[in-house]
Amino acid sequence: MTPVGLRALVDGATRLLDEAGVASPRHDALALAAFALGLERVDLVLPPALPDGFPAAYAGLVDRRARREPLQHIVGSTGFRYLTLAVEKGVFVPRPETEVVAGLAVDEAAARVAAGANPLVVDLCTGSGAIAVAVATEVPAARVVAVDVSSPAVDLATRNATAAGARVTVLLGDVADPDLLAELAGQVDVVVSNPPYIPPDAVPTDPEVRLHDPDVALYGGGADGLDTPRAVLAAASRLLRPGGLLVVEHAEVQAEALRAAAVATGVFEEPGTVPDLTGRPRALLARRSA
Repeated sequence: MTPVGLRALVDGATRLLDEAGVASPRHDALALAAFALGLERVDLVLPPALPDGFPAAYAGLVDRRARREPLQHIVGSTGFRYLTLAVEKGVFVPRPETEVVAGLAVDEAAARVAAGANPLVVDLCTGSGAIAVAVATEVPAARVVAVDVSSPAVDLATRNATAAGARVTVLLGDVADPDLLAELAGQVDVVVSNPPYIPPDAVPTDPEVRLHDPDVALYGGGADGLDTPRAVLAAASRLLRPGGLLVVEHAEVQAEALRAAAVATGVFEEPGTVPDLTGRPRALLARRSA
């Protein structure tokens, strides 16, 4: 295979993925080539030698992606802040917008450390463990507890924490359980969550989400999709110490409703909304009254 061979294959894959409606065809074509070669990335200027059978193996990967199987499922991992996390079918794939949510929790935990505390952080609906592992690795002094109702998610989050060398306790539990983490009531510095919040009539248009992310991680329950986020508010009301911070991801159309729900608990002061990197309302930020 001549040096232009890899470029030609990647160019062809890019065209195929573009025609299939993939949002980032060039990026994905290069990522699949790197995965097939066992490399972190490929250089088309100085391409690596291609092993026998590479064109066929690469074509198979590209075909899977063209059928809108998530890139993360194909390669088995995804980047999240400073981490590389394992990704598996049956567990929600972390999204870039959630990195902002994780950053808010990281900043609050770091501020508590700077003030001389050893903060306790609880990540509800942890999924792959992305937020919990990010907090634990970026703020090593923090004690982090992660909870999810899905056994596959608990297993994956545990393995991601172990792989990252992160101090995270991962537990199976339902955020709607009024006795969840009862032993930590009034002691938590930060409650952070990326809960399911999609309303039942807002089925995702992207096949990668609609067909491959588990429903339990997508749909929040109730006509507005906020049943689970409201359960997060209730849990945070019990868990947070006075002055503790709550961070909850939501859809851009849910900002006002979730702020109102926070006010309705009677324990949160002046809840606000934080935008994501595209400027869309993305997260509720509320502090428990002192």
